[in-house]
Amino acid sequence: MSRPRVLLADDHRIVAEGLERLLAEDFDLVGVVADGHALLEAAAKLQPDVVVTDITMPGLNGIEALGRLRKEHPKTRVVILTMHRDLAYARRALALGASGYVLKHAAHEELVLAIRSALAGRTFLTPELAGDLLEAAGRDPSRAGDPVASLSQRQREILQLLAEGKTAKEVGALLGISARTVETHKYELMRVAGIKTSAELVHFAIKHGIVEI
Repeated sequence: MSRPRVLLADDHRIVAEGLERLLAEDFDLVGVVADGHALLEAAAKLQPDVVVTDITMPGLNGIEALGRLRKEHPKTRVVILTMHRDLAYARRALALGASGYVLKHAAHEELVLAIRSALAGRTFLTPELAGDLLEAAGRDPSRAGDPVASLSQRQREILQLLAEGKTAKEVGALLGISARTVETHKYELMRVAGIKTSAELVHFAIKHGIVEI
């Protein structure tokens, strides 16, 4: 009987190498990638049963990649493995169809359990967040506040690329749109998020896990 096929996405090589050794004990690790775009390409080529991905990665972060994976490969389960304990990330990931949300400092057994739960069609949430998430679910979601969720997918893609230091022309070339269109999206996302300067835009992206310092 063949072992479940797992694709790993994490831009920290040391972390990825450690996960490779751990997951190889229970699963067939079919590939390791370091950014969201490479993750989408590898998923299409390798057809894994489960994707384990970090959130903060260059080019296209794990949350955005998750949304596209669920649309393009609905049979592939996705488990988020991250350092972000913020409930907003967990809510957004689960809303987009993640089968699991595990914190990086959790025990190895917790990640294995999350992957096995995903394979069985169940959803796994790290116990450290489960109680808080249930409590938050009983409150008005508009008060919970996830400003990134109010942005469109295109706006979030542009936010990440601009925060990584790319110009409007470079962003346009990567996304196949004009620099003018990029600027239009930029000013609209700044309005929606209450951002007034480019410096605030970068700070917003760092604060909400879109990019790292």
